[in-house]
Amino acid sequence: MESEKQIHATIQRLSALSPLEYDQVRREEAKSLGVRSAVLDAAVRNARKQGDSDDLPFQVVEPWHEPIDPPQLLSDITAVVRRFIVCEKETAHAVALWVAMTWFIDVVQVAPLAIITAPEKRCGKSLLLSLLGRLSAKAITASSISPAALFRTIDAWCPTLFIDEADAFIKDNEELRGLLNSGHTRDSAYVIRTQGENFTPTKFNTWGAKALAGIGQLSDTLMDRAVVLELRRKLPHEEVERIRDAEPDLFDVLCAKLARFAEDYRNQVRKARPPLPHSLNDRAQDNWEPLLAIAMTAGGDWLKIVCAAALKLSGGENESQTTGIELLYDIREIFANRDKVSTADLIMLLCDDEEKPWATFNRGKPITPRQVAKRLREYGIHSHTVRIGVDTAKGYVIDQFKESFSRYLSVHPEISVTTSQTNDYDGLDVTDALSENVTRYTCYGNKTSGVTCKPASGTVCDGVTDKTPATEPLEIKNTESEAWLPEIGELMTRGSCDGLAAEIARLSADNLALQRELLTKYCQAYDHEHIADLWEAWEERAAIMEYDGGLSRHEAEYQAAKRLHLLAFMDIRNCKPN
Repeated sequence: MESEKQIHATIQRLSALSPLEYDQVRREEAKSLGVRSAVLDAAVRNARKQGDSDDLPFQVVEPWHEPIDPPQLLSDITAVVRRFIVCEKETAHAVALWVAMTWFIDVVQVAPLAIITAPEKRCGKSLLLSLLGRLSAKAITASSISPAALFRTIDAWCPTLFIDEADAFIKDNEELRGLLNSGHTRDSAYVIRTQGENFTPTKFNTWGAKALAGIGQLSDTLMDRAVVLELRRKLPHEEVERIRDAEPDLFDVLCAKLARFAEDYRNQVRKARPPLPHSLNDRAQDNWEPLLAIAMTAGGDWLKIVCAAALKLSGGENESQTTGIELLYDIREIFANRDKVSTADLIMLLCDDEEKPWATFNRGKPITPRQVAKRLREYGIHSHTVRIGVDTAKGYVIDQFKESFSRYLSVHPEISVTTSQTNDYDGLDVTDALSENVTRYTCYGNKTSGVTCKPASGTVCDGVTDKTPATEPLEIKNTESEAWLPEIGELMTRGSCDGLAAEIARLSADNLALQRELLTKYCQAYDHEHIADLWEAWEERAAIMEYDGGLSRHEAEYQAAKRLHLLAFMDIRNCKPN
């Protein structure tokens, strides 16, 4: 025990020395203690971290003197954000949870960046960054920072680091970007650098919360590891208060309550395993998991609130994508109505859409066959000779792309937009009455809301749209009894939703009459287009049972429908797509 006290006293004495004085004696002191110099360096560095708080570059916060109400605290922070910043409510909710995460940084496993971005200046980016700094744990703000200063600052103080004007100096700084990326997960939040006259390899910690602000999009690797907080310039009628006019103790009180929140609930957050929205990609789920864990621990409606914020802010899978992924998406559109294509035709079809980059991809000229082939080779896709009609040419077939489409692209969206139509009259109204000409039906009842009658033809009319709308995976939230019926109806009237027909069949499997009604209306609503996958699965299963199982055709169809929970499907076979 006496030896431990002596070692502790020696380390405390060495930690009080200046860097020059310590370097002069470190070898001898390490030798006398029987340890390596690197081990002694780490011990002295930790002792310096725990030294006088007056030497710290941030204020030490004392926890609030009494227990706090977590849901109310998060609501108060949200209100403060919207009091001083013009932003969407989902952005304010995300800010509140990210701020809380900085106080729980010791118990979470992922530290998503907070990236504040806007298309132009004077949108409030620096203001929001300043607000985050006033509420976060151990905040240090810098308008610029070098790679060496970054990892040494984090290793010395474990702060929440705020970097303004990130677009100005991070873009071309690969080393700094790599250091910021390394701090995303606790397991990989280390870098190794040499230091001292002997170039001793030393491990530096890069773990901690970090927020960046800048105009436009930062690099893809940073955006992929971030909760992105997008701001827009204030409109004339939008009014917010100035932060400098806030009550003197406003932020001190909130920080004290956040410190008490972390002190009382750290174990609950450590153990929390929140449900993750399936429509987010894997990286987005990682980014939002610590925020969802805090929301789940806080209770109230906060888990639901943060799920909505996550879907709003990070639910767009295609917002940031590589050139290869963009090429795959566009090729998938081309293969929607063909199973093979020559390279020449592929390039022509890619370049037809002037809004896409392919017509000017090659320094203002169309993308070349070599460039297409090079991009596709990265996914294991190679051109070969294909026969199209009586001719042969280099090209591709759909089967070459199926695996890459499944691995790298989201589920193919279904078409739910109004087709281009013509109109002879200016006074045609939207109807609420059921008509044989309407293009969308509700699941039940005698009324369809928000549908348009087919207009008269005969004149040229501008196309409504030629773009495929975004889609979302189906998530029926209430499956008790038949409480899901209104939700099915809403989804059907709203537009496309992945897996809707299969979900209708599953939820109504015990009520064949209801299943028959819903599937019939589903086929009507989508003009029989989206039942194709379900129909093909039924036909394939029936064929296997007939030829391999020795059943009659009728019996095979019945057993296949039963296996797929589609007995009612037998009665709507007239809905088979053309």
